[in-house]
Amino acid sequence: QVQLVESGGGLVQAGGSLRLSCAASGRTFGYVFGWFRQAPGKEREFVASISWSGGSTTYADSAKGRFTISRDNAKNTVYLQMNRATPEDTAVYYCAATPPGKRPTQEYDYWGQGTQVTVSS
Repeated sequence: QVQLVESGGGLVQAGGSLRLSCAASGRTFGYVFGWFRQAPGKEREFVASISWSGGSTTYADSAKGRFTISRDNAKNTVYLQMNRATPEDTAVYYCAATPPGKRPTQEYDYWGQGTQVTVSS
């Protein structure tokens, strides 16, 4: 069983930066990791994903050029660096993990509990 614990959320001013972390436990060798977010009254949406090696990343259009996903397999941790934050980035951010071979923007087997990010204008 894989467990995911997010941290690093909080309040940031528009234009500021925040780094989210996702600590994984259990068997995650070879797994793809992703970040999703859900704003109040909206559906959960894909933000970014990263392959096991880190050599392949995918971003939602809203994240391109501002967010960076990375991972440290030695620490079993995935990160989401958020730069130039806007109020539209306010949401609960979820970390997710899945074995390879699935669609990295949609199909995940394991989810964290989420961390709140609030961007003030």
